[in-house]
Amino acid sequence: MDSLLLVLFSYLYGSVLFGEHIAKSKGVDIRSVGSGNVGATNVARALGKKYAAVVFLLDMSKGLVPMLLARLYYGLDSWTAFFVGLASLLGHMYPIFHSFRGGKGVATAFGTLMGVSPLTAILSLALWGIVFKGKGIVSIASLSASAFALIFLLLSGYPSKIILMSLIIFLLILYRHKENIYRLIEGKEYTFKK
Repeated sequence: MDSLLLVLFSYLYGSVLFGEHIAKSKGVDIRSVGSGNVGATNVARALGKKYAAVVFLLDMSKGLVPMLLARLYYGLDSWTAFFVGLASLLGHMYPIFHSFRGGKGVATAFGTLMGVSPLTAILSLALWGIVFKGKGIVSIASLSASAFALIFLLLSGYPSKIILMSLIIFLLILYRHKENIYRLIEGKEYTFKK
């Protein structure tokens, strides 16, 4: 498998916004509902948990499938794995099929993490659940889990390219949550009733 083609595939697959397509099939403009985001959280607000779960799994696959292919053909400690992980996320965040207006990337990053380290992914998901149950705020849970994943991979001795990829992914997710952070500071962040 050609390395450049795999990176290109990762970006193009990442550029498919499943949340927007599924919402549109139900007659909903997801960008005009709730936060206006195209991810699973906003789909939950617009269509319910069942559709949100479908969107989460599909968005997760955008990170998981390319990373598994990169790992199989090139190994985890390769520049191909590094660029595939970033390309998947950048595709979701800045999709060529949707005028470069995408989502925040948490589910796609989770899929990439699952392809790198299932244990880290499961622990991160558990932390996400604990924080969300305690706070009822998705953004806090997502940022906490993203930071934990980076730290856990670092402490677990994963290859430097994977650590660098994870750091960049965390920073991208942090940047894409800047509006959430502003709302958190102002006490106006969207919440789910506990």
